[in-house]
Amino acid sequence: MNKKLTIPNIITFIRIILIPLILYLLFSDDPKIVLIAGFLFVVSSISDFFDGYLARLLNQTSRLGILLDPIADKLLIASVIIVLIETRVITHIHVIPAIIILLREIAISGLREFLANYNEKVPVTFIAKIKTTIQMVSLSILILSVGFDFNNTIWDTGLILLWISAVFTLYSGYSYIKKGLTII
Repeated sequence: MNKKLTIPNIITFIRIILIPLILYLLFSDDPKIVLIAGFLFVVSSISDFFDGYLARLLNQTSRLGILLDPIADKLLIASVIIVLIETRVITHIHVIPAIIILLREIAISGLREFLANYNEKVPVTFIAKIKTTIQMVSLSILILSVGFDFNNTIWDTGLILLWISAVFTLYSGYSYIKKGLTII
């Protein structure tokens, strides 16, 4: 089998291809359409687990998959955060954790790129996986709150989880930077 056209890589490609559709649907004024965006976001988020799991299970890990999987996650999360800010789902002080998430992703991507120039790798930590999971759950809940016509209980839960994910984001970012400084 072509090492690039593996089942895990196809799942990752589909996740990337779904991003513009999710974003387009998020701009709808119809809560039912936003629910479809929420469903697609949840499916995309869950597929993040399955592409890695299947790559290991089927012995189909590849350089392309190792490259694309974290990029797909960052594209999905960052673009949805930006649209949720633009559509006023995330407002006021709650923009702070959203910006923390975006800044951390940029900083750690830069750190990884810098260290790659020296053939140093910074592997994904367990805390970073928890961070990504909480971010995806938070954003899913925030999208669904719109689909359920801004149900305050759902929306508040999503915002609380957004703040919690920002704490995990800061902690995992700190651990990466600390490790990166020891390599430099």
